[in-house]
Amino acid sequence: MKISQSFQEKIINAFGEEGKNWLDSLEETVEFFLQKWNLTSEGPVDNLSYNYVLKVIDQEGAPLILKLGVPSFDTRNEMVTVQAYDGDGCAKLVKSNREKGVMLLERLVPGRMLSEEQDEVVVMETFIKVWEAIRRPMPSEGVTPSLNNWFEGLARYRDNFPHDDGPISHEHVELAEAYYQEVLETSTGPQLLHGDLHHENILYSQAKGWMAIDPKGVAGDPYFDVVSFLINQLELKAEPKNNVKLRVDTISEQLGFDRQRLLKAAVALGTLYACWGVEDQADWETTYQCTKWFIEFLN
Repeated sequence: MKISQSFQEKIINAFGEEGKNWLDSLEETVEFFLQKWNLTSEGPVDNLSYNYVLKVIDQEGAPLILKLGVPSFDTRNEMVTVQAYDGDGCAKLVKSNREKGVMLLERLVPGRMLSEEQDEVVVMETFIKVWEAIRRPMPSEGVTPSLNNWFEGLARYRDNFPHDDGPISHEHVELAEAYYQEVLETSTGPQLLHGDLHHENILYSQAKGWMAIDPKGVAGDPYFDVVSFLINQLELKAEPKNNVKLRVDTISEQLGFDRQRLLKAAVALGTLYACWGVEDQADWETTYQCTKWFIEFLN
């Protein structure tokens, strides 16, 4: 079984020694579950991130996905979240092993990503339909993390740059915190959020239409569950600022959102994403630029 060097480096950078140990036993774990669940591997997907994902078929020839992650709270929480969706708007969980961090999921065939659709109007209409399909109350099972936990990342960013010498100013971070509190105080209560609903996590199924995959599962106000989409897939747009504005205006109108409140949620979460990017030494500039546009739209 071939495991790319880039995937291994990503896992070790994220999980340290625990990730290295998981990689060392990954081939054995894969073979164990292929045999246990009577599956035949068709090889890994092309876009591996922080999970090892295999295309498989079962004994009846049904196409499925075998997804393995470093066992953690996050992998167990994803299982609870997928169970809460129960195949309605999100790929269905068939089997799981929480101790090993392994899930068997329905495979969406042909599995074309929403990012491959060129018509921005069609993209937005599709996103809105999927967003609406996965609205859920908080699941009774398990302890779903809150956006409050995520937003601790802003304080951590300030601690990392105590002299305000980081690429994102403390003034901007404090504005994000203020807007987060304002959205929180005007919320009707938390719902189950996908937490990462964007173009690459919405796939087309010939049998079921457009569906979500890979939910993070987090408790929060539903306005926050559109922000990943707002800032995504802008690098190839001729006029990204105008594109972001079109998304904000269309989503506000079609979902009946308060536009100003949505923009404040976008400033808050977009700033957090940018701080995470700085922390992980990943791309943060594009996201930070989007938050500046959100502020401009507000004013």
